Amino acid sequence: MLGAAAAATRGVTAGPAQTGIPAASTAPARGAADTLAGLTLSDVSARIKAGSVTSTDLVNACLARIDIYNPKVNAFITVTREAAIAQARALDAEQRAGRLRGPLHGIPIALKDNIDTAGVRTTAASAVFDDRVPGEDAEVARRLAAAGAVVVGKANLHEFAFGGTSATSYYGPVRNPWALERNPGGSSGGSAAAVAADLCYGALGTDTGGSIRTPASYCSVVGLKPTYGLVSIRGIVPLTLSLDHCGPITRSVMDAAMMLNVLAGYDRLDIASVQHPAEDYVAAVKQPVSGFRVGIARAPFFDLLDTDVAKVVDDALRVVGKLTKSLTDTMLPSTRDITVGAETYAYHEEMFNRGSGRYMIPTRRALQNGANAKAAEYVRGHWRLELLRRTIDDAFTDIDLVVLPTRRRTPRTVDASIKREETDVPRNPELENTGAFNIYGIPAISIPCGFTSKGLPVGLMIAGPRFSEGKVLALAHAFEQATDFHTKKPSIRPETPVPPLAATEEGKD
Repeated sequence: MLGAAAAATRGVTAGPAQTGIPAASTAPARGAADTLAGLTLSDVSARIKAGSVTSTDLVNACLARIDIYNPKVNAFITVTREAAIAQARALDAEQRAGRLRGPLHGIPIALKDNIDTAGVRTTAASAVFDDRVPGEDAEVARRLAAAGAVVVGKANLHEFAFGGTSATSYYGPVRNPWALERNPGGSSGGSAAAVAADLCYGALGTDTGGSIRTPASYCSVVGLKPTYGLVSIRGIVPLTLSLDHCGPITRSVMDAAMMLNVLAGYDRLDIASVQHPAEDYVAAVKQPVSGFRVGIARAPFFDLLDTDVAKVVDDALRVVGKLTKSLTDTMLPSTRDITVGAETYAYHEEMFNRGSGRYMIPTRRALQNGANAKAAEYVRGHWRLELLRRTIDDAFTDIDLVVLPTRRRTPRTVDASIKREETDVPRNPELENTGAFNIYGIPAISIPCGFTSKGLPVGLMIAGPRFSEGKVLALAHAFEQATDFHTKKPSIRPETPVPPLAATEEGKD
């Protein structure tokens, strides 16, 4: 278990005002580390299997990058340096003995810091949990450790996963590797930033309203939200349990399929878990997509798109049209009347009443609003949720999958995000495309599909009926193979300055 590997260390921890990481004396030369750390999970898995690299090589390459770039992007709250090196050495011994645990053997990954890790603190990016050290691993952490994955750190996030920017964190905002003055999306911003900046080969995020797919879109990586209940959420700090999902963030679709093969499976002790026959998602990725009927979910998901986003998505749709049998407009059911937010307050009630001042201002305000929720309203909302999930597959009677923009606009600056979240000034609601798919409970993936005129990433979302992960992954993979957007890297360098928050402009687009 991860806890056994991490018991010897509490990790190197970034405090609220400081994110520097001490250098590793055994790290490879910078050029070699950059090259090795920049490979995909699939690539290094093949090299581990062939014996041409070791887990220690991979871990040291990632730690060397973390030393340089974590102070810039603030992707990690805790870096489990000593535990990762020790685990890598043990896995190298297994490799030499010809005992590989599977495709994830020896590969460095990150876990969002709301996912419990035995012996390593799990903070949910909040002062409320600044000294919380779980006694057990979350089920997903246990599965990854059993498969031989090496956790190099716990990733920063929006406090308690309660927002979409990762700017509101007790440990400081996460920055987007593509543009350090901008937010990386949230709430799994640290996970996506770490993958995009080549600090690890894959990461786990959680998704309640888009928290895997939004940062995947903003950071030009792959983010998969599986069917509700397919991946255990036991041992993960909840946001809204009825909407919470856990899934991989990676550099390629194949990488996501490899991680999902390990993560998926029934967990009897998780009340959200559902029984579903085991599938090989790596094999499913390779299925032909030429017979797929694809729907374009236009209303309301294409309303008021940024001009640049609209152009990039239109170009992506032309590629999808060439890859598949048909591309037609379609409609998905409305989710407007479904609210189950009272679950969030239910988790926090005791802690909030005991010390509301330890929460950050935006989270505190949201929880105060949640305290006013009425039980009858919640029950009615839950009834509507259950009915919609039972009938959502009806929307796919004449199509196999739907496509749409992951987000309608590019990310704000970090400074503007913080000001927006902390102010009491009434603002128009955010136009987002991701939350409906948490209510539907169906699989949805965001993949890189291009860049705006300012060089900011844009994501394309592909979704399908319940348990259609194989088809979702297959179309995403086919798009990836037909384009080169996933191969692009942010231009961040060791000498890249970090813009101070006071220097950013609130109204900057």
